[in-house]
Amino acid sequence: MGHLTADRSNIGGPRKYLGWRHIRLSVVVPIGIIVAVAIVCVVVAALSAARRADDVALDNERQLLTHALTSQGERVLRDIAAVANSEAAYRRIRVSFDSDWVQISVGLRLQSFFEHDFVFVTDPFNHFLYASLGRRSVDPSWFNSVQSELRGVLDVMRGRTDPGDGLTIDATGLGNHRAARLQSFLGRLAIVAAVAVANSEAPADVDAKAPVILSVRFIDDDVLGEIASGLRLSNLHNLAERPADPSDHVFDLTDSQGRSLARFAWTPRRPGAAILGSVTPFISIALGGFVLLAGFVLRHMRKTAATIAAGETRLRHLALHDPLCGLPNRIFFSERLEAIIEHVRRGAPPAAVFYIDLDHFKDVNDTLGHPIGDELIRSVTQRLTHVLHGDDLVARLGGDEFAIISSAGYDQATLETIGSRIIASLCAPYSINNQTIVIGASIGIAVISKHIGAVSDVMRHADMALYRAKNEGRNRACIYDTAMDDTILKRKLVENDLRATIEKGELTVAYQPIVNNSGETVVGVEALCRWNHPVRGEIPPSEFIPIAEHSGLIIALGEWVLRQACIDGKAWPDITISVNVSPLQFRRADFVDVVERILAETDFDPTRLELEVTESTLLGNVDTAELAMFRLKALGVRLALDDFGTGYSSLLYLRRFPFDKLKIDRSFVHSIERAADAAAIVHAVVSLGRGLGMKVTAEGVETAEQQLFLRAAGVHMMQGYRFGRPGTAADIDLRLSVPGSFTIVDDPTDLAMAG
Repeated sequence: MGHLTADRSNIGGPRKYLGWRHIRLSVVVPIGIIVAVAIVCVVVAALSAARRADDVALDNERQLLTHALTSQGERVLRDIAAVANSEAAYRRIRVSFDSDWVQISVGLRLQSFFEHDFVFVTDPFNHFLYASLGRRSVDPSWFNSVQSELRGVLDVMRGRTDPGDGLTIDATGLGNHRAARLQSFLGRLAIVAAVAVANSEAPADVDAKAPVILSVRFIDDDVLGEIASGLRLSNLHNLAERPADPSDHVFDLTDSQGRSLARFAWTPRRPGAAILGSVTPFISIALGGFVLLAGFVLRHMRKTAATIAAGETRLRHLALHDPLCGLPNRIFFSERLEAIIEHVRRGAPPAAVFYIDLDHFKDVNDTLGHPIGDELIRSVTQRLTHVLHGDDLVARLGGDEFAIISSAGYDQATLETIGSRIIASLCAPYSINNQTIVIGASIGIAVISKHIGAVSDVMRHADMALYRAKNEGRNRACIYDTAMDDTILKRKLVENDLRATIEKGELTVAYQPIVNNSGETVVGVEALCRWNHPVRGEIPPSEFIPIAEHSGLIIALGEWVLRQACIDGKAWPDITISVNVSPLQFRRADFVDVVERILAETDFDPTRLELEVTESTLLGNVDTAELAMFRLKALGVRLALDDFGTGYSSLLYLRRFPFDKLKIDRSFVHSIERAADAAAIVHAVVSLGRGLGMKVTAEGVETAEQQLFLRAAGVHMMQGYRFGRPGTAADIDLRLSVPGSFTIVDDPTDLAMAG
């Protein structure tokens, strides 16, 4: 009967199909051919018109970009001429050269107000009289090597032959004795402009007697951003900085001899899309009529069935998956974990749960915005799915929390290897919307054995292991063991005691001397927080500072230390007071307001306060950190980059942020006597700091050999046990009031061991 029913059910099928085929051949096919030919003709015409419109628009954009670059050169000339053609410039440069006036009225003015990158002043024979770099006057001899790159604009200004290695900007309408060129300077495209310091003299007299003010402004991202905003050129950038996207147009800027000066790329406007948009509705209507004529009923039936099936599939997918990244959600994860637990109880090999929490993800959302945070979650999802085996389940439990169920192994070595692989993948820098983002990851691991209880027990164990991973410094994986219950309880008690201690103001501040490179004079002190617990005794900072960071108590603790250091520091008017600032503390929107309020309340001189930040403070927080630093500098506060060389060590930080000091980490100082690479790094850091006009301090100096090496390397200041351990404010009072109260005593045994 089953076969018979099946056969009968198919009787009408072939007949209906033949009828549909007959209609299709006699009516639908001719109409379809006519409509298709008409649509093809319209599409071809529309595409041709759109292509021509796109070509015209692209040519116009190229001309506008070239004109905008030329206009930048004219602007630079006007900036220089406003200074060079003044009566004051004639007296202070040409009649009697005044270097201080030149620094303030020429160098600082052009660099601060008009954002020029280099400023030079030469005599009539092209010898440097003045040079400015980074808003600082520097030795002009540093730039002897670039005289050849400046000679071209000087020749053009004096009416000589254009060397042809750049693009000369027409300055005839701006006045005499001036010239500007688009050319390569120090390997980068720049506007190089020159204006003679002259009055209405004859050209020959100007060439023979007039000094020249030269300025260089690089065509960097800021300039391109301004041009792109004015011309509405989307994604305008220099190919030397980053490659072009597949949809970008590449434009070669060439000099008078046809050689490439720079290559730019941008996403061109597509006016042809408007043409296509106006034609598309008619094509759609014609196509829709054909489709309706060809098979409305069959299409409707198939669409209805497909819609129902797709709706059911989508509803189930939405119920069990995260809408942002597409990973299974907490519900899906819990169901799978429950099934795995039951499977293990029946004799299957043990499995493991990896509970992952992204470190500093909240900072990304707060500083860069939620769209960047959402894109970061998607990138994390891709990395997790690529780093694990095909049978493993990756889920997003919510926010910045992920979880993995893995059956790759359950012994400690295997779990640690998997955890390290996950952390290495997640901690590699991310590039999102031209932002370089670095985050961390902490992982708690719980083994699923036959003795495990419910899902809640597994997740509780993983959560405790995650808590330990965070408290031990983050960026690590910890496996649950029964001792964690006691450890977490102990840390919670310490956290509660620390909160009460901060509220009562029962912490103390110790001060470690910072001396000059001879070790004879105390030039500053570093404030260090100390906690003497009434029951447990002295608790080291390495124990309570991470707890304060994790719990958020570091905000109140840091504010207390800063206020106490300012109060104590008023007794030492001739030295600076250095205070460490936590990344969590620095990233708060009100941090600068807090510093300003404490300085006002304590009546402490801001120029004697030095705030030390680490490189991790700046990661993923560049724009906000830069604004805060410039506000602090406006107050007079000094800034030091602490532990330089142990983190990301980006030179961008040194160029962009207004640091006054670099502090060489103690790990390099301890290794200089036995590791050649450490000594080389110290030399490099000192040279870098000096080149950027920064002071360099070495930490952890303990032996005479280390002091002699660092002094010879050019370090400005040192601190370490050799020059005094951290002490009370009274100890500093005694040392400053009685210079002979502290002397350096070298232990021959220590020196021999150090050697």
